[in-house]
Amino acid sequence: MRGTILQVNTSNGGMPKTAIAEGRVSESGVDGDRQNHPDHHGGPEKAVLLIAIEIIEELKAQGYPLFPGAMGENLTISGIDIRALRIGDRVRAGAVELQLTKIRKPCRQLLVYGETLGSAIFDPAVKAGDATSPRWGMSGFYARVITPGEVRAGDPIEVV
Repeated sequence: MRGTILQVNTSNGGMPKTAIAEGRVSESGVDGDRQNHPDHHGGPEKAVLLIAIEIIEELKAQGYPLFPGAMGENLTISGIDIRALRIGDRVRAGAVELQLTKIRKPCRQLLVYGETLGSAIFDPAVKAGDATSPRWGMSGFYARVITPGEVRAGDPIEVV
C-alpha cells in the first residue's frame, strides 16, 4: 500500500494540531509537538499518531466538523486503506520509518466535535483488537519511530 502525507501537524498542547511545512521526527515524536496530558499521550510507543483523510471525510459526511489535524494526529495521510493496517506493521513516511504500536483510544477532548464521535470511531471490538470491526483504524494508529528523519506534506507513505 502506498499513499501520500497530506499534512504534518503539531501543537503546543492538545488539539487541534496545525499544519507545519515539514517536521523532524525523533524517537519522542515530531519536534515541537507537545501534549497536555503526557501520562496518556506521547512517549516512545505513542510518538506519532496517524489518521487518514478518507476517515476524516467519511466522518464529515456524517456531520462531524472535522479537518486535518482536528483529531490530534501528527500525520494526516491519504491513499492508504487505514482499515487494512495492523499493529506491528511498518510504514515508511518520507525519510522516517514507523512501526504501528496501538490503536488510538478516543479521549474526551474529541467531544468538542460531537458527543457521539468517540463511538463513531471506536467500539468494544476495536478495544479488544478485532480488526474485523467496521470502526477498525478510524480513531488512528500510534507508532514508534524506528528510523528518525524528516517528513513533509507531499512525501510518500507506504507499508513496508
